[in-house]
Amino acid sequence: MTKYRTHTCAELRKDAVGEVVRLSGWIHSVRDHGGVIFIDLRDHYGLTQVVINPEKEFYRSVDRWRVESVVCFEGKVVARSPETVNPRLTTGEIEVAAERMETLGESEIIPFQVAKDEAAPEAMRLRYRFLDLRRDKLHRNIVLRSEVIAAIRQHLWGQGFQEFQTPILTASSPEGARDYLVPSRLHPGKFYALPQAPQQFKQLLMVAGFDKYFQIAPCFRDEDARADRSPGEFYQLDLEMSFVTQEEVFAVVEGLFVDIFNKFSDKKVDQAPFIRLPYAEALSRFGTDKPDLRNPLEMIDVTNIFRGCGFQAFASVVEKGGVVRAIKAPDVADKSRKFYDDMIKFAQDSGARGMAYIIWTEEGEKSPIIKFLSPDILARLKEVAEVKDNDALFFLADREPAVMKIGGAVIPELGRRLELIDSTGYKFCWIVDFPMFETDEETGTIGFSHNPFSMPQGGMDDLLNREPLTIKAFQYDIVCNGIELSSGAIRNHRPDIMYKAFEIAGYDRATVDEKFGGMIHAFKLGAPPHGGIAPGVDRIVMLLANEPNIREVIAFPFNQQAQDLMMNAPCEVTPRQLRELHLQVVLPAKEEKNNMEQA
Repeated sequence: MTKYRTHTCAELRKDAVGEVVRLSGWIHSVRDHGGVIFIDLRDHYGLTQVVINPEKEFYRSVDRWRVESVVCFEGKVVARSPETVNPRLTTGEIEVAAERMETLGESEIIPFQVAKDEAAPEAMRLRYRFLDLRRDKLHRNIVLRSEVIAAIRQHLWGQGFQEFQTPILTASSPEGARDYLVPSRLHPGKFYALPQAPQQFKQLLMVAGFDKYFQIAPCFRDEDARADRSPGEFYQLDLEMSFVTQEEVFAVVEGLFVDIFNKFSDKKVDQAPFIRLPYAEALSRFGTDKPDLRNPLEMIDVTNIFRGCGFQAFASVVEKGGVVRAIKAPDVADKSRKFYDDMIKFAQDSGARGMAYIIWTEEGEKSPIIKFLSPDILARLKEVAEVKDNDALFFLADREPAVMKIGGAVIPELGRRLELIDSTGYKFCWIVDFPMFETDEETGTIGFSHNPFSMPQGGMDDLLNREPLTIKAFQYDIVCNGIELSSGAIRNHRPDIMYKAFEIAGYDRATVDEKFGGMIHAFKLGAPPHGGIAPGVDRIVMLLANEPNIREVIAFPFNQQAQDLMMNAPCEVTPRQLRELHLQVVLPAKEEKNNMEQA
């Protein structure tokens, strides 16, 4: 016997009956059945029922025990009677008759229940995260995360990848999200930055002659929280490979995802190769570059059908250069007027001025706008959209960017309300052919649209001879069930092409040398073609755990205000610490006044 246990609380079976065992764990629940006390004892592995008879000396202390206290029991394993067997427990055929008990760690009154799935405010759950993590569902999510990461490592090692670690303290980059800065004590007035991603370092590893790199990399970005994005820090599976094309990167990632998703889920998983969708097509059909392909709904371009027609609400939009898109909703003729009114209200809340609709029935078409449309237009709409009786078309008309944005919100909402989204599987797709450059809406200047280190598809020839906004890059995203898992690219490894690309985006040669000097200098000394990707570990586990919020798969997440309520971070530091770093805190005027009033 060990000091604290001979078995875990999920280990004992009927073949252990008669053995004397020692178990340690948390008191999960206590039940009094006519003087005999039944305790469910819980540890990391599971539950075992412990029985305490009234004649035992320690029985008298049961009254002061609280759930979640940590105790050690020693006793004999006995078989449960057939009518008391619990098939829901792996240990449900036995129980332990306690002979001795030792309290290892008493618990005060807990702020919320662990044994029951009791709703608790998120702030309380995060403040007592160590307690929240004892709950079965969350506990299993964190174990799943560990197992997924282990399986990723095993798969990539089997594919010839090697794992390397890159620096956490590095230089600030002008591209991407807002940096977290770390002041330098040894170099007053200068700062390190926590890496938003190991982008430059992993490329330099390829220049250094390594062939296949990966890392479960911590990344830090000072950005707002979303349901699928944790503020502050996150982990990504960082990959990079030398001498590869875009399709070769796809093949590696597809093999990994098919393996991991099949291993950890019983849902249907797309087989490789995954669907490839050009960026422009994805926006045109789904209104987003993160389409959920489980949803059969999409937008259909009907602009030309309404060009010059008698329905001025649409014809005038087309005349001014706008577009009209239709979304076909199947078998909705029996829906109430409220259904249509609610969808119009949703579209308006998403930015639409309105949303028209037409319903096709055996008796004919129904619509508030039907009187403005000729039989020819109705026939053409029915043909183009492949409409059947009982189907409806919803219409959006506006400038194309506005229609895509609104359609990107309406399509998933309509799919949910009609229960069209298949929840039994994982649908993957690659978004490809991203534009290399885009126009800043505020300044009108040209900048990078996705990743400044990507190779333009036409190389230097495109940069010299094409309009910047027409140049496409070897950039790609992988999307699963409407969630972007990763961005990646074939990298720009040639200094001449990099200087020219940054010149188009408004950076002169001196700025490139200053901000990316390490990479540029390395490329001048012989760089191989290379490319990679960095899927988000948190989002992969979120999908596998079927959780709608990413905080449910992270052991110690921040709240939405980027605070750690359990450890009280961020927090103030002492004047001595500030002096050592040659820093002075200057609060905004309003904050300074509040602090003085509190003092």
